[in-house]
Amino acid sequence: MSILPCSGGSMRMTDRLGWFLGLVCFFAVGLPLSASAAELSFQSDTIFRSFSRDPATESDAAVFPAYEYLQVDIETPEEPGLAFHLYGWGRADVADNDYFTETTGGELVYGYLEFSGEQARFNARLGRQYVFEGVANESIDGLRLSSDLGKYFSGSVYAGQPVALSEENGRGGDSIYGARVANHLVGKYDLGISYKKINSDGEDAGETAGIDLSAYLPGGVNLFGYSTYNLEYDGWGEHSYELRFNLGSTTIRPYFQKFQYADYFGIAGGTVNPFGLLVAGDEELTVLGTDLTVPVGDSWVLVGKAKHYDYQQLDDSSQYFAMQGTWTSEENNQIGGEIGVMNGDTAQTKYTMVRLFTYQDHMPDGCPLGFFSSDLVYVSYDQEIYGEDSSLFISLASGKKFMEDALEVKISGDYSKDPYFDEDVRGMLILSYHFDHAL
Repeated sequence: MSILPCSGGSMRMTDRLGWFLGLVCFFAVGLPLSASAAELSFQSDTIFRSFSRDPATESDAAVFPAYEYLQVDIETPEEPGLAFHLYGWGRADVADNDYFTETTGGELVYGYLEFSGEQARFNARLGRQYVFEGVANESIDGLRLSSDLGKYFSGSVYAGQPVALSEENGRGGDSIYGARVANHLVGKYDLGISYKKINSDGEDAGETAGIDLSAYLPGGVNLFGYSTYNLEYDGWGEHSYELRFNLGSTTIRPYFQKFQYADYFGIAGGTVNPFGLLVAGDEELTVLGTDLTVPVGDSWVLVGKAKHYDYQQLDDSSQYFAMQGTWTSEENNQIGGEIGVMNGDTAQTKYTMVRLFTYQDHMPDGCPLGFFSSDLVYVSYDQEIYGEDSSLFISLASGKKFMEDALEVKISGDYSKDPYFDEDVRGMLILSYHFDHAL
C-alpha cells in the first residue's frame, strides 16, 4: 500500500455556517413577499466512502468518510425576478484515524441571491458564487452585475473577496475585481475583452487580461478560443483555439493550445505560489490535435483522436492516437470501447491504452436493479515505471430509484493497480433525494 499524505485540510466551519445561515434567513424573510409563484427545488446527496490509506499513525488504516451535499434553488422558472441558489457540503470522518487533518470539514460552494430584470438582460448576483467572465474562473464572495449595453455590446463587472485565499492569514486585505466587455452580432460573432486583479493580504497576487472569441463563419465553420496575458509578468500565459465544421456527416474539430508556464502560473512576488516549481522551469507546452466524430447508422458513433504534445525545455514531444466506438440502443443503453497509443520520449509517455465501458439504463424485466455501469482501463507501458509495466482500473456501479423516483440509491466499487499504487480498493454508497414544490 502506498503512503499518501493526509488530505482534506482544515475548514473554517464558522465562516461557512455564517454565510449559510445569513443567506437562508435573508432569503426566507424577503423572497416570499415578492415571488409567490416561485418553485423550491431541493437536492440531497449523502455519500459514504470506504478505502484504506497509510497515515502517519498506522499502516493500511480503514478510512470511512461520510459526506452530505445539499443544493437548494428557489426561483420562478423562465421569468425575471428574484431567485436564490445554494450548494454546500460537509464531511465527517467516521473512523477518526488521523487520515484527515480534522475530523469534520465542509464548504459553502455557492450561496447567492440573484435578480434578473426584464430589460437589457440585466442580472445581479450577491453572495458566494462562481464567476466565468473571460479570464476569470473564480469563486468569490461578492457582487456581480451584467447587462446589454445597446444592440451590439454587453458588459459585466464583479468585485469581492476570492474564496481560495480565505484560509491564508485571514481575509483582511484579500480582494478580487474584474470586468468583461463584449461586442457581438447575433448569429455572427461575439468578441470579448476582459480583466482581472487579485490582492492577497494587501499585496498583488495576480493581474490578467484576455480576449475571447466565438465566430460563426460561412459554410458552417465555427471558431472558438481565447488568449490570456499576465500583466505582472508581461507575457502571454495561454492561447487556446478550436474550429468545428462538418464534412458530410463527419464532424471535425482541430484545435491548438499553447502554455507559457511562467506567465500561466506566475503570480506577483510576496504571495505563496503552489506552482512555483513550474514557474521557475520556464517551460513552454504546445498542443495540436484533431477529433473526428463519425456516426455509423442509427446506433454507432466512431470518434478518432490525434494529439501532439511538444515541451520546449524538456526537449520532449509525444503523440497520442486513439479510436473510440460507442453503440447506443433506443433505450439509451450504451456499450463502447477505446484503444489509444501514446508515443513519447519518456517511460510515462510510451504506452498502449485499452478501455471498455457500458451503461445499462433499461434493465430486463424482473431485474431488481435500475441501472448498471462498468468501466475497465488497462495501460501497458513500453518501459517499467518503479518496477511496474502496466496499470489496471476497474469500476462497477449500480442503483435503483424509489419513492416515485424521488430517491435513488447507488453503490459503486473501484479497483486500481499501477506504478504509483500497489493496490487500491474503494467503495461508495450514495443516497440521492430530490424534492420540488411550488411555493
